Amino acid sequence: MTDGDKINIPTGVEIILTALETMPGNPGVYRMLDAKGDALYVGKARNLKKRVVSYTQLARLPERLRRMVAATAAMEILTTHTEAEALLLEANLIKRLQPRYNILLRDDKSYPWLMLTEDHPFPQIAKHRGAQVRKGSYWGPFASVWSVNQTVQALQRIFLLRTCADTVFANRTRPCLLFQIKRCCAPCVGRVSEAEYKTLVDQAKAFLSGKSGAVQKDLAAAMEQAAGHLEFERAAAIRDRIRGLAHIQGTDVINPASLTDADVIALHQEAGQSCIQVFFIRGGRNNGNRSFFPSQAKDAEPGAVLSAFIAQFYDDKPAPQLILLSHEPEEHELLAEALSLKAGRKISLLVPQRGEKHEVVQHAQTNAREALERKLAETAGQGKLLAAVAELFGLPEPPARIETYDNSHIMGTNAYGVMVVAGTEGFNKSAYRKFAIKSAITPGDDFGMMREVMRRRFSRTLAEDPGRESENWPDLVLIDGGAGQLSAASAIMEELGLSDIPLVGIAKGPDRDAGREWFFMAGREPFQLPPRDPVLYFLQRLRDEAHRFAISTHRNARSKKITTSELDDVPGVGAARKKALLMHFGSARDVRGAGLKDLEAVSGINRATARAVYAYFHPGVRMDEV
Repeated sequence: MTDGDKINIPTGVEIILTALETMPGNPGVYRMLDAKGDALYVGKARNLKKRVVSYTQLARLPERLRRMVAATAAMEILTTHTEAEALLLEANLIKRLQPRYNILLRDDKSYPWLMLTEDHPFPQIAKHRGAQVRKGSYWGPFASVWSVNQTVQALQRIFLLRTCADTVFANRTRPCLLFQIKRCCAPCVGRVSEAEYKTLVDQAKAFLSGKSGAVQKDLAAAMEQAAGHLEFERAAAIRDRIRGLAHIQGTDVINPASLTDADVIALHQEAGQSCIQVFFIRGGRNNGNRSFFPSQAKDAEPGAVLSAFIAQFYDDKPAPQLILLSHEPEEHELLAEALSLKAGRKISLLVPQRGEKHEVVQHAQTNAREALERKLAETAGQGKLLAAVAELFGLPEPPARIETYDNSHIMGTNAYGVMVVAGTEGFNKSAYRKFAIKSAITPGDDFGMMREVMRRRFSRTLAEDPGRESENWPDLVLIDGGAGQLSAASAIMEELGLSDIPLVGIAKGPDRDAGREWFFMAGREPFQLPPRDPVLYFLQRLRDEAHRFAISTHRNARSKKITTSELDDVPGVGAARKKALLMHFGSARDVRGAGLKDLEAVSGINRATARAVYAYFHPGVRMDEV
């Protein structure tokens, strides 16, 4: 603990004591805030007053919590009716505020679901993300897009359900390729009736609900009936569906007969870090698994980590009726009560000790151990590379945050600058930033773009954190470019008083071959590294990631401009006609190149509108001559 912390501790204690004077003894959530108003810690309690008073007894607190008390400048409380409600609120606030002293689940990705639409006579099967606003049945969540795609493909093979959009379905005149390869029954062109398709949909729902055995019996009976009526082609098609169903049933990694809907959550700890492996089992099928590495104190107990993880994990997703665990979580009964309260039905947390469920948990725990071992090995390798980077560029210590900058534009249009971030755990994509160039850039003025990007990035951070105490400051800045780009960036850093941040320019050699890059630093002659140097590969990877992000950002902006501006500016073309044109031709570019007769042939486009569109894209043509 620093001297500054010792001086501040009484202030923190006094603030807590002042808050205790009016603090009720009700259940609720408390927040400790620093001088900037950011949350240091979020906690819940059955009795707020009894819980918070413990922070004033410094002698009983570990060093980590003493530092937290030292930094406390204010307290806020929210009361609830029950402790279970307080736990749910605590999990929501932790996930939203990301307090420094809480165990944090870093999970910013939405999970894919499988959707069967119910607003069309012939339902569509598709993967879905986001709010479930469309009328339909939803199945999931799945651990990854790959997992849901595998299930969609299985449903295509077994039940021949359509995956095309409703607009495509409405405009088909003959079966598509999926019908030819036996992955769709072609309802779009009447190859099956609505009643026959409904039977397929009902079978798919039964399969997704874990009733695959009943589906298999129905298919077997249908195959025998078809064979009995000498409908051998139909019998062979049903046989192929049965084989597909058997293949799917036999390829699950975890497919225990005793589990229908459950999540398997297993924890492994090593070297002060934790890995939590989650397997999603729905309808008796394994929907995939995902690894999580929560942010925590090195001495955090397994039960505390698991309890915090579960509360935050189910904050924005429904919990299944059964959750199998590798360790007993803290406040087991309270956690189950809170999840049940949120779900509106009973949720059970179970730590199995024997039998099939125990084997499933052991399998998940093995996956957690192996994932953590891989991460530790990668971190060790990354640490060696960062130490070598520090030695190469004369840094006082291995950089914890490296920022790499690049630009992308075509003749000054759709100009963007980007920043990618890497550190001890690899690329930190949540910290990536893109900068739409706002100033008038002369075509090809990469130096001007670099100056704008650097000024906007660092002036904003300097205004938010003048003391440079946060983790948002880089230990090393890499610029994609040579001496000119480096000089432009250096001028801005000196202007802002940040000339102590190391800057390095990376430029390809005259032949632009990877492996012959030149490195530029202030006060040093340009130099190269040996072609097979691991540090060179590492720096190339950083530069290439920045280049990839810059190109994709530029392309997305350019595509958006093309598809949203060209038709929007055509007189007489509103949203409905724009949609009709795009659905017919496929893109704004094809609309621009279409002939007048082609435009007139579009459903919903009359002759006057077609002439207006043609005239807009061909301003030099006299319409009376067309």
